[in-house]
Amino acid sequence: MTYSLTPDGPPLETRLPAAIAPESDPARAHPHPLPRLLLTGAGGGLGRVLRERLTPFARVLRVSDVAPLGAPRGPHEEVVPCDLADRRAVDALVAGCDAIVHLGGVSVERPFEEVLEANIRGVFHVYEAARRHGVKRVVFASSNHVTGFYRQDERIDAHAARRPDGYYGLSKSFGEDLAQFYFDRYGVETVSIRIGSSFPEPANRRMMSTWLSYDDLVQLVDKALFTPGVGHTVVYGMSANRTVWWDNHAAAHLGFAPKDSSEVFRAQVESQPPVPADDPNAIYQGGGFTAQGPFGD
Repeated sequence: MTYSLTPDGPPLETRLPAAIAPESDPARAHPHPLPRLLLTGAGGGLGRVLRERLTPFARVLRVSDVAPLGAPRGPHEEVVPCDLADRRAVDALVAGCDAIVHLGGVSVERPFEEVLEANIRGVFHVYEAARRHGVKRVVFASSNHVTGFYRQDERIDAHAARRPDGYYGLSKSFGEDLAQFYFDRYGVETVSIRIGSSFPEPANRRMMSTWLSYDDLVQLVDKALFTPGVGHTVVYGMSANRTVWWDNHAAAHLGFAPKDSSEVFRAQVESQPPVPADDPNAIYQGGGFTAQGPFGD
């Protein structure tokens, strides 16, 4: 099993379109780079994007996945394979790091036993290692599927009751609770990003509301890493789309100001045949995730 993150859809192709090719010049240093930043799930769709674009955020970027990642891409990068279900391996992975961007995990709806190892045991192992090694900032890749059973005609914020749409959404809800616990008890700060649909472009009508461009994703991770005093902040990851279901006023202190919008793709998306009115993709914010499973019956 490969534990790597591609929220809300199938894995992205390895080669990114030229129009959104990542900038990877290490000389474009962040004004306050971290000594060592850990990126888990670096072999997944968004992991590959952030592997390139987080380079300026730290003097050393440590990348990890169970999937092969190849050789380090220069002296600024460390490659450390790791199975998130292996507590000792995760402890060693986190040692010496100053912050963690935690993308690693099963990223689609799967049987509970598959989700359990990486998404529940794995996130616990990451937070335990952060506690043991004094890491005080985690960026946790949560998901819009934590609230996937709200209808598309509802507008919610981070304080709305969670309504997970499957085992995957449940695991992300657990991760948010874990983040709150580790802040309250141990002072480990977290920004939990409920990622919408982060792809080169929205693939359907639902994604016109949930789309998060790569540039806006990177800006949000930047804010999540470097904004002081975040405690445990929950923020929805979406671009400045015309129609949105999520209100980020509770995360205003991050200063996240998305620059892109799905609107430029509207004609292209609306040329597709509409889905039936009773299709979950037309009813629920979580779309098709609300109808997957049960497994093994």
